[in-house]
Amino acid sequence: MIPWYGGQEKKIEITTGVCLWYRGGQDPLPIRWVLIRCPEGSFKPQALFCTESKVSAPQIVLWFIARWNIEGTFEELRAQLGFETQRQWSDKAIERATPCLFGIFSLVVLMAKTLYPVTLPIRQTRWYFKEEATFSDALAAVRSDLWRGANYSTSAQGADCILIPQAVLHSLVEVACYST
Repeated sequence: MIPWYGGQEKKIEITTGVCLWYRGGQDPLPIRWVLIRCPEGSFKPQALFCTESKVSAPQIVLWFIARWNIEGTFEELRAQLGFETQRQWSDKAIERATPCLFGIFSLVVLMAKTLYPVTLPIRQTRWYFKEEATFSDALAAVRSDLWRGANYSTSAQGADCILIPQAVLHSLVEVACYST
């Protein structure tokens, strides 16, 4: 049994070995290969490789499973902030933009955690159920807080001064917060 995604444990079969990886013009490099398979067939057999040949096969599998948080972060950066789609003409421009996008991502996450320290609101749809909040939920929560703040208030707070009914305004703000 090995710790698996979502805090579960899964029984998998593992076999491993060490071989040499050769690329033209470079010295051969020892790598550990690990083949994993699930006897119940819940995923296809996979091959994992590690340049640290002395690391155990179970540790390599654990590293593979742990990479999910990193991949999720990159996917959200791509989808919500345009990461890896920069159209700059020089390497220096790309080197400036990438840390800024990571900074924006971190800032949004920290602001959402400050606004909702216990439970972040999750937007659900009928066709896709989410158990946990995503970056788009965090971004929408931060947008909503900023857009509803006093910074954008131009008239008195009385209901008689608002030309749009509060419910309609709230719906419009929510749609804008969740747009990508």
